[in-house]
Amino acid sequence: MIHTPLCDLLGVQYPILNASMSETATGRLAAAVSNAGGFGMIGGTSSGGAEWVREQIRIARSLTDRPFGVGFISCFPEIDELVEVALDERVHAINHSFADPARFVPAAHDAGIKVFAMVQTVALAEQAVASGVDVVIAQGGEAGGHGGHLGTFALLPSVVDAVGARTPVIAAGGIGDGRGLAAALLLGAQGVWMGTRFVASEEWGGERFKQQAVADSTADDTTTTTVYDEIWAEHFPPEISHRVLKNDLVERMRGKESEIAAKRNEFQAEQAVATKGENRRIAGISAGLAAGLVDSTLPAGEIVRQIIAEAEMVLRNRPAELLG
Repeated sequence: MIHTPLCDLLGVQYPILNASMSETATGRLAAAVSNAGGFGMIGGTSSGGAEWVREQIRIARSLTDRPFGVGFISCFPEIDELVEVALDERVHAINHSFADPARFVPAAHDAGIKVFAMVQTVALAEQAVASGVDVVIAQGGEAGGHGGHLGTFALLPSVVDAVGARTPVIAAGGIGDGRGLAAALLLGAQGVWMGTRFVASEEWGGERFKQQAVADSTADDTTTTTVYDEIWAEHFPPEISHRVLKNDLVERMRGKESEIAAKRNEFQAEQAVATKGENRRIAGISAGLAAGLVDSTLPAGEIVRQIIAEAEMVLRNRPAELLG
């Protein structure tokens, strides 16, 4: 059975975490992943604010007695109120992305809560470990949604070399099956963080047409853009981009993103209509390169079990094929 020190740290059976996808990684999804032996994560940044976060935590608690956590886009202005809910509810872990986690660590540790930090460079990993985080998530540019630009399997071993002796490192970005888990473990990761694969889970909380679009796509069908960040006035650090499925809007506005602000209300209205009408040509659909590994929707628990079984098979058989 695949087991790493991370499993002991988090109190889980398998080193698989679902990404804390904003608004769509619900309490139901987190509970399903945790019940299958992984570590479920709720996406705590949502239009529903603090009460939505509290509701999702309580939904997860009603469905599982196993550990789970909440993740935030920590560069957003409402972060303090949202984190306070997670602290008050005593979740098992809180993940911080796109911001220095240092100021969040003391209160979490005082509450007995583990702190994760998602990083996109070695320097950020070193900064996070110096601040006292318990786990570092090395996120490559293959990830869906927001992320950096370095490749996962180039960034990962560099982060492991820099901080892995002190702090567990989790791999994120482009991992969608057991082969990816096996590869990450061989490169020194103690677990994997997966978003796109869990978009195609029955418990994912987003729109079904977006889920189907991901299942219909290949690794060739994604691109990075700032179009949707401009439309929704979501300002991430300048080195962070947004990986989505290619569509007409992204291509039409490429190089013209600065024009969006003057007509933001019109673009937002267009998005509302596109989402309601299930229009893939206009609606923003976050997806990573792992979309090429996804062709069906399954219960989240089944996804966890399949990935573990495949990774175990690869780790048993492939070395013998190469070295025998």
